Amino acid sequence: MMELDHALTVKRRALAALLLGAACIAFAPIFVRLSDLGPVATAFYRVLLALPVLWFWMRQEEKRDARTRRPSSVSDYARLSLAGVFFACDLAVWHFSITMTTVANSTLFANAAPIWVTLGGFFLFGERFSRVFLAGLVCAVAGILLLMGESLNISDQYLAGDALGVAASVFYAAYIMSVGRLRHDFSTATVMAWSGVVSAFLLAPMAMIAGDGFVAAGVSGWLILLGLALVSHAGGQSLIAYSLAHLPAALGAVGLLLQPVLAAVIAWFLFAEALGPLQIAGAICVLAGIYLARRGSS
Repeated sequence: MMELDHALTVKRRALAALLLGAACIAFAPIFVRLSDLGPVATAFYRVLLALPVLWFWMRQEEKRDARTRRPSSVSDYARLSLAGVFFACDLAVWHFSITMTTVANSTLFANAAPIWVTLGGFFLFGERFSRVFLAGLVCAVAGILLLMGESLNISDQYLAGDALGVAASVFYAAYIMSVGRLRHDFSTATVMAWSGVVSAFLLAPMAMIAGDGFVAAGVSGWLILLGLALVSHAGGQSLIAYSLAHLPAALGAVGLLLQPVLAAVIAWFLFAEALGPLQIAGAICVLAGIYLARRGSS
């Protein structure tokens, strides 16, 4: 009985970490919007400026607990690197999509990740999902459609950008699934630090190809980049990585749909972008979907 209670407590903490992580990531679009650098260069600094914190955290963790597993084989480094590749591709492809379609379209298609995580879990790992979970998934995705629907603009003009938005969601789904697997073997700090090195290494040339500059204008520009790195990456992504050690990846992906809801609310307060009745209904649907997905994953 005590073991069951402990397991439930751990899962509740993991769910709280997931939702808090989603809240931290909700500030990412705001930071990107305020940044005076190009979107891919901003993504590069998002990862690069977080690395000292993540690396220090990992080293302190290893000093405190000698049992902390370190990567030691080619397979270990390859798996950690693959997570970094997926994350770098997600950020770069999504940011490129923003330049080729509307922000609403790009955001909507990029949030299809829970669908790919669920399909990937089913076909790649033989996972099975309850009807309640699937109902929650449908409800949450429908909520995102309502939230973004008024701004959605389907046109041949935006076809390439929309396709990149979908590709970004596939990369993020692959990142979520790979981190979920890695967390069975490595600590949060280890996963974040090593994958972050690979992501930064890949994002630098991508930013050059995009023609982005690398020097922010003044102290305020660097503070925005630092906020993005510490709040959204070191904070938000680390909390999500922690949660994926204790929650199914599919539930984690559904929980992350809280992020666009919170981003819309933050934009409402910061930029006076008021939410209409349809958007509020969409937000409620997302919250209900997350609740159902959690119940269906018990």
